[in-house]
Amino acid sequence: MTAPAESGRPTGPLSGIRVIDMTTVLMGPYASQMMGDMGADVIKVEAPEGDLIRQIGPARHDGMGPIYLNANRSKRAITLDLKRPEGRAALLRLCEGADVLVCNVRAKAMKRLGLAYEDVAAVNPRLVYAGMYGYGQDGPYAARPAYDDLIQGGAALPYLFSQVNDGKPRYVPSAIADRVVGLAAVGAILAAIIDRGRTGLGQKVEIPMFETMVSVVMGDHLGGLTFEPPLDGGGYRRHLSPGRRPYQTSDGYICALIYTDSHWQRFFAAIGRQEMPAADPRFQTFASRMANVNEVYDELSAILLTRTSADWIALLDEADIPVMPMHDLESLLRDPHLVETGFFQMADHPSEGRIRTMAVPSKWSRSAVGPSRHAPLQGEHSTEILREAGFTAEEIAALVAGGVVTCAPGAAV
Repeated sequence: MTAPAESGRPTGPLSGIRVIDMTTVLMGPYASQMMGDMGADVIKVEAPEGDLIRQIGPARHDGMGPIYLNANRSKRAITLDLKRPEGRAALLRLCEGADVLVCNVRAKAMKRLGLAYEDVAAVNPRLVYAGMYGYGQDGPYAARPAYDDLIQGGAALPYLFSQVNDGKPRYVPSAIADRVVGLAAVGAILAAIIDRGRTGLGQKVEIPMFETMVSVVMGDHLGGLTFEPPLDGGGYRRHLSPGRRPYQTSDGYICALIYTDSHWQRFFAAIGRQEMPAADPRFQTFASRMANVNEVYDELSAILLTRTSADWIALLDEADIPVMPMHDLESLLRDPHLVETGFFQMADHPSEGRIRTMAVPSKWSRSAVGPSRHAPLQGEHSTEILREAGFTAEEIAALVAGGVVTCAPGAAV
């Protein structure tokens, strides 16, 4: 991998957009990293204690854990004590020249800091103020704290697991709510920037975790509850089939989806059972397969046990039927498609040494998209950012001496 450019301004479709990033942990940092990879100048604002996510996972140095590294590249970092009047004033000066402020601090806390939308809009009416909250701010849950686990539960994901496994609910073993809502936030922020281009005015945009995840889950599972009176108790039958899982083969597992009528016809022809699916009403049409989905999955599971994973992948590929290996975390690094496309790349981080990073998944024919900076040390760019905002050397020195601003060890003051 070519090391991210550490000098000059980022390039890309969002070049020229400055984002003040007051988010912590994962949902907000993931969103702002995507904007940074697309060329935005993202300024990560941390409290003196730092972003908690810095401490998660194995690390070579304190505060530089892997989840932090993989959610905070393409950013610069400043440490400000926003509970001090001087820190609040410094942030507002940064907002004067910014396009976006994104935060996942609860609205009441932002108001106590004097950084509610009205306070920030007073210094920059063109600013897009993106609040990433646990819950919509017009409902009774508005002030509640929220984390990925809580939102998964509230959006019925553990319940859905309980319906297809051993009856016990569990969470998706990934911060799926944080990631999905982060993606939704990027779309909402960029739409607000487009609107500002037409109107000349910024606005407050709220992106709630709960409502966003409910819309994602219930898009599949509202089912008969879509209608009034309801036609059933909700749920997408195929997704809730216990047989919807990776298929065991004679030596491992594969992931296959034999879905359309032509898929099934080609599958049975490939295994020498040309009389199917015409001979079995359960397999004849999409509707009949959905009506008998458990039996269909059970029959297919029995068939796939008879050959090796490599044999089935070759056969299904040849028949143009969707199939993938079931990776573990290490084998994923060796996936031939990801190797060929260069998705996992090696980089030399200034403080962390050799690290593995991931490419931006989207491809652009004209714009340069990709990481512009390594994930920063806490306070690595504090003085640089303040100078750009018009602070004098004397003002910066006073803020540092007073503990309002913190710099990374060795950083110039």
